Parts: sequence; structure tokens; C-alpha cells
Amino acid sequence: MDFDFGYELINEIRQEVVQKTEFRNISEEEMDTQLLSIVEDVVFEKTRHQHLRISEKKRLVETIFNSLRRFDILEPLLKDSSITEIMINGPKNIFVEKHGISQKSPLYFESSEQLEDLIQRIVSKVNRSVNEAQPIVDARLPDGSRVNIVLKPVALNGPLVTIRKFPENAVTIDKLIDIGTITKEASEFLDILVKTKYNLFICGGTGSGKTTFLNVLSNFIPSNERIVTIEDSAELRLSNVTNLARMETRNANTEGVGEIPMKALIKTALRMRPDRIIVGEVRGEEALYMLQAMNTGHEGSMSTGHANSVSDMLSRLETMVLMAAPLPLDAIRQQIASSLDVMIFISRFRDGSRKISEISEVMGVKNREIILNQLYKFKEEREEKGIVIGKLISTGNSFKNTIKIRQNLGYYPDHPLLRELELKAPTK
Repeated sequence: MDFDFGYELINEIRQEVVQKTEFRNISEEEMDTQLLSIVEDVVFEKTRHQHLRISEKKRLVETIFNSLRRFDILEPLLKDSSITEIMINGPKNIFVEKHGISQKSPLYFESSEQLEDLIQRIVSKVNRSVNEAQPIVDARLPDGSRVNIVLKPVALNGPLVTIRKFPENAVTIDKLIDIGTITKEASEFLDILVKTKYNLFICGGTGSGKTTFLNVLSNFIPSNERIVTIEDSAELRLSNVTNLARMETRNANTEGVGEIPMKALIKTALRMRPDRIIVGEVRGEEALYMLQAMNTGHEGSMSTGHANSVSDMLSRLETMVLMAAPLPLDAIRQQIASSLDVMIFISRFRDGSRKISEISEVMGVKNREIILNQLYKFKEEREEKGIVIGKLISTGNSFKNTIKIRQNLGYYPDHPLLRELELKAPTK
């Protein structure tokens, strides 16, 4: 809240505006226009005898309007493109992440009620609910930013809200090359893998940029394909695809019914004639259904998952599959190795930067273990003024499973990378 004006004045104006406001059967745009007009009238009337400049009155109008229709004191934080994450630990503690560094914001909510009002406004826009009986929910903002909310009694120091922002303009592969997230050589390699329908899995820690990179890779998908996306909270933005079917899970209602989990959506997706299925993130038993989809004619599918390394992600996938069915471990590993072609690991470094640190090919199962062929590895060279300097370099290992590339050589006969692969890499 902008307390330069005094909370009492702001609250008094808000109450008068609410009393004068009555909207029926009008659009959202008309509602905003009428409400803004009412706020302006009340503000200028209330401050008529105060020595406020026109600019200050306009700022007061914006503060009150934001509290009624937008995102209250968070509005300027959401508009700040340099902020990538907003973390609210109760009404008095708001932290933001800028350039990979977390810092406390001077803004705060006047009360828990003010914060809870904003929370209800956020979840209601995506037809979700959160309360003491159901205190945890995932939601999203209109711009696609991800929101996680935790209320009492789970949250001990007041409502907890975490907002993962996404840039207004979609990140491109050229931007990632410019900032050092990936090299041009590796990006060309992944471009070919996507176009020739290899199954890719992106893994990394929290906030490492998995979803952002998944969005970037999706731009390599030919525009004439039909894509089905499945997410807990819809945040993927596939700008290159026109035949796009998006689905989002649904939580149970207050009576504990009506839940639609991710595994149900994956099953449904198989009946929608997709060329590829993109699962935003796997966390549990849906991993089995994702792997089965990848292994039953939906080549070129992609997904993401939390892990500390590629090998750790493979172990986590084994555990997730076991949550769905008590299968023998050998059968699970065979299923994973048959479904996934390439693993991509993204690291968040100590300077806040995010970089591709490993690209490995899944070779199959040998001696009851999944075998990886590491193709690219990030090599840290030095640190300058707190900035990590390094580069994603080729390990020198040849890409072995070239069969899909060979089958699609007719589409990209002049690509130098394909000629190189054709010459030096044997068929799996």
C-alpha cells in the first residue's frame, strides 16, 4: 500500500467507492472504466482541500483502483520486468527476486484481511478455491504467471503467496544464446531433435528455468502439427503452434469431489489425435502414463521434472512410476529407456544465472542400469566479479540413435549438423 497518503484516507475512499459502485450486466472493460471514473470523482472530492499535486492525486487514484480491481500493492511489482519472482511471507514481509538475487521489498499489506482479499480475487479468476479446509492451491495470473498459495493452519505466519513471473515477450533461443544459457551449436542440435521427433525430458532444480526452456523448444515444432499440453496450472505459451489443445488439472472441491488429476488428462489426450503431448511437469504417478504415451506413437513429446542431476531424475521417474503401479524395477527402467531419447539438465548457478549444464542421450538398459551417453557438459572456467564464466562444450561423444534423423533427412538435407551426424554416428 502507498502509505504516503495515510491508510485511513485510502480506506475511507475505498469504502465510499464501494458504496457508490453497482455493476450489472456489463463487460469487464466497461466495469473498469466506470469504476475508475468513480474513484477519480471520490478522490478529487475528498482531497479537494488538501495540498496535493495533480500527480499525487493520480497516484492515489491508481493505488485505490489497484486495490479494488487489479493486484493491490503487488501491481507495480508485477509490472516491473526486472522482477522474476514475488514471495509473500505474511502481510508484512514481501520479497522479490531480481537478476537471480532475492531482496526485501519496502511494500507491505496493512492487514492479513487485505492480503486474503487479494488471494481470493486471484483464485476466483481461474475457478479455484482456497480456505482453511483446503489451504493449498496452485493458480495463475492472466499473463500466465504461476501462483502458489498456502493459508492457515498450514502457514504459520500468515498467508504465503509465491508468484513466478514470466516475461511479457516470449524468450527465444537467440536470447538464450546471447545470455549464455546455451550455445548456438547445442541449440541447433536440439532444433533437429525436436523437428525429427525425439522425446525430450528437461530437468533441473526449482527456479532453474525448465518451463521457459520448454517454451523455447516448442518453437521448433513444425506449425502444422497437433499438440496437446497438460499442466497443473497452465503456463506454457506455444506461439508457433496453431492446432493446440490445452488442458489443466482441477482440484477437488470443498466436499472432496470433482478432482481431475494429470493422469486422467494424459489418458484423455491419447484420444485427441495428438502428434505430440507436452506435459508441463511430472511429480507423481502420472509419470507412468506420460512414458506410455511417449512409447505408443506420440514421438516428439516433451516434459519436465525437478531433480539435482540427470541420473537423479531417472531415479525419481522410477519412484514416480512405482507410485502408479507395483512393477518390477527392471521393467520400469526398460520403459523409461524406451520412452526417453534425450535428457537436458538446467542448472541455476550461484550468481543467479541459468544455464544448460548437460545434454545426454538415453542409450538403453545394460546390467539392469539405464545407460547415458553424455553429449554436452558445461565447463566452468572462472569467476569474475561474482559472475560465473564458462561454456557448454561437446564431450566428443557421437550421438548414437540417429534412426529418426535418418528417417527425416529428406526434410533437412542441407543442414550441416545432419551431414555430420550421418557421417560419424551409426544407427542404434
